[in-house]
Amino acid sequence: MKKALITGITGQDGSYLAEFLLSQGYQVHGIIRRSSLFSTERIDHLYRDSHDPDAQLFLHYGDISDGTGLRRILEKVQPDELYNLGAQSHVKVSFEQPVYTADVVATGTLRLLEALRDYMEISGQTVRFYQACSSEMFGAAPPPQSEATPFYPRSPYAVSKVAGYWYGVNYREAYGMFIANGILFNHESPRRGETFVTRKITRALGRIKLGLQKKLYLGNLDARRDWGFAGDYVKAMWQMLQQEQPGDYVIATGEAYSVRDFLEAAFGYAGLSWQDYVAIDPRYFRPTEVDFLLGDPSKAQSELGWRPEVSFQDLVAMMVDHDLELARQEQTLRAAGHRVALRGAASAN
Repeated sequence: MKKALITGITGQDGSYLAEFLLSQGYQVHGIIRRSSLFSTERIDHLYRDSHDPDAQLFLHYGDISDGTGLRRILEKVQPDELYNLGAQSHVKVSFEQPVYTADVVATGTLRLLEALRDYMEISGQTVRFYQACSSEMFGAAPPPQSEATPFYPRSPYAVSKVAGYWYGVNYREAYGMFIANGILFNHESPRRGETFVTRKITRALGRIKLGLQKKLYLGNLDARRDWGFAGDYVKAMWQMLQQEQPGDYVIATGEAYSVRDFLEAAFGYAGLSWQDYVAIDPRYFRPTEVDFLLGDPSKAQSELGWRPEVSFQDLVAMMVDHDLELARQEQTLRAAGHRVALRGAASAN
């Protein structure tokens, strides 16, 4: 039985990846940060008590800001594959917390690579490493963007991801480590955080449809993105680590839509006109905008045999259906006299 270790296992991608690896017969280990609140809701359906003989998912307290702790976890788990998905991944927040973002996203990757290099030297074991990169690294580079496109990052988050990418390349070339960089374009799902624009839209739409919310405030509606389904994209992460030689791959659909297009699709699916409910708030514009991201997944298609299965329209419908059901649950609780906070109503874009 192969063992995989995932940083960021409680996030959208981590939960789908854990689900997929378990279905492939892996024993899965995840690193979670200590918190006074539970943050494991995305993987609760996968978890069994560790005393259960059938348990194959195990969680360990740690943080990619703590190199010593990472070494201890590696020694304990002894993984065959390591997926680095942990990050401060919100672009707008990175402008407000640039130093923290750089420490976690850039230097955190370096700490993890150093911990892994030490573990491999001491143990004599080989561990394949996946580094989660982002289409935001391309920034202002003209589309379509491929593995050969020069990076032009436009946010502290993107700059930090570029650093993580090059750390991966350098350690691969300097130490012969199996390191694959996955440059994933935007990928969404019902598990997407509510402060990301697609989920912010579908979450608000569900509430608007049922009369729980009146307005949705957004920033730049003209930004165009290549949106796919997160559940499809985690399969590409795994496929990268099954190759004979490590490489870097763009994972994308090859189609781009604007935020306005997403609004049209989502509200239209629910039988509403978005123009009646959406207002622009200048606070949600970025200091430096990324206008157009469109991926060229030709290399992944030819070398990995990977292709997206969920279309843009099906993705939108999936997210709207999910958030309409959440809104119905909120409505039921309100009718029963419970107070329900509308967390996404004033969230960042």
